[in-house]
Amino acid sequence: MPKLTPYIMSEDAKAQAAFYTQALGGEITSVMTHGQLPDASEALKDKVMHMSLVAGGIPIFMSDSVFGPVHRGNNIHLSLEFATDEEAHEAFGKLAEGGKVVHPLQTAFWGSLFGQIEDKFGVLWMVTTEEKAPG
Repeated sequence: MPKLTPYIMSEDAKAQAAFYTQALGGEITSVMTHGQLPDASEALKDKVMHMSLVAGGIPIFMSDSVFGPVHRGNNIHLSLEFATDEEAHEAFGKLAEGGKVVHPLQTAFWGSLFGQIEDKFGVLWMVTTEEKAPG
C-alpha cells in the first residue's frame, strides 16, 4: 500500500514552510540543500533540494524550484512511496501510460528508487521507495 505525500515546488521553500508551520502548527523535520550534493553548483548551494515538514498534522515535502519558474499548476506533485521496488515499478509503468516520463525510475544517490511522471491528465507524480537503511 503506497503512502501519498503532497510535494510543493516553491520559489522560497524555507519561507513557505515557516509560514505553513506557523499558520497550522507543526515543524520542519529535515532539510537537504543542493550544497550537500556531490559536485554542487555554487549558485544553488543554499537552495532546498528536499525538505520534510509536518503542518496541521499533515506530512508535506517541499523543494526550491531551481530548474524553472513556479507557475500555478506545476508547483504541486503527488509523491507515492512504495515498500518494494516491484510495487514502485508497476505503479510507475501504469501512471506513465499515455503520459510523459519526466525522470526515469532509477536508483537515486540516496539509495531509493525515484522517478517522475506527468500523467495523461497533466497530474505530476513522483514515485519512490522507502529509504533503505545503510548496510
